[in-house]
Formats: sequence, C-alpha cells, structure tokens
Amino acid sequence: MEEPVSHLRAQLGSKEKEAGDAELDSKVHLQTNDARGFQLAVELNVKLPSVDDEQAAELVRITHTVCPYSNATRGNIEVTLTANGNPVI
Repeated sequence: MEEPVSHLRAQLGSKEKEAGDAELDSKVHLQTNDARGFQLAVELNVKLPSVDDEQAAELVRITHTVCPYSNATRGNIEVTLTANGNPVI
C-alpha cells in the first residue's frame, strides 16, 4: 500500500528526517455490528526504524490527520494505529 507510506514520507520530509526504511503493514477486518450487519475495521502498523518511538508515534498521528483516506473514513470505521510496535493514541 504505497499511498499512506508516501503521505508519511511527506510528513517526515517536513521534519527533515529520512523515511527510506519506512514499512506499513495494513489489515482490514470485517466485523459484525449490533444491527447484525457488517462494518470495517483497519489496523495500520507503521515501522520507522530510523526514528525514535516517540517521534514515530507523533509522525503517524500527524499523517493520520492529513491523509485523504483517513479523512474520508474518519468516524465511519474503527482504525487502530501503531508506530514501531507501540499504540498511537
């Protein structure tokens, strides 16, 4: 999934960091809801080996804020984010 990684690289560039080693593992889940229907949930696990954990979490948080996919689905699906293996809140 190249698009979210390119959004992340744009954020890293604005902070003068290198994102050449950025990795994104994404998973989409189909869950049942209270109305006996279905809804989507997404997990985005970002690895930034060259960035410390605190800054990685901040970059993932910022990227999630500006990403057009995130903006289009915000409030419609459950999204779980991690940066370097740590939850992003």
